[in-house]
Amino acid sequence: MSEHKIHITPITTYLAVAFGLFILTGVTVAASFIDLGAFNIALALAIASVKALLVAFFFMHLLYDNKLYLIVFSAALFFLTLFITLTMFDTNYRGEIYQEQARPINSEAKIYDNSDSK
Repeated sequence: MSEHKIHITPITTYLAVAFGLFILTGVTVAASFIDLGAFNIALALAIASVKALLVAFFFMHLLYDNKLYLIVFSAALFFLTLFITLTMFDTNYRGEIYQEQARPINSEAKIYDNSDSK
């Protein structure tokens, strides 16, 4: 059997992390009103990743568990954020590189119909 170390996290730590999560939520909302172009997505994903790490480290007690789990979770979250961000940049700028992708596939689709008749 493996030995399990008991740890007691003070309530002030939980309150500080919760306060940090509220602040980061406010930063996310404030950043949504600033036009950064495609970087809005990258910023929102970065803030969401930091919030996920805070929750995993403190509320899920990953900080006090085996450090290998902490490294694997952090690396996985980092690469997920990186790959989603790179994919979104590719999607946002695809029309500037390939002109045939900048227009609708079917320009006669009902979604592009601007008439008000129903």
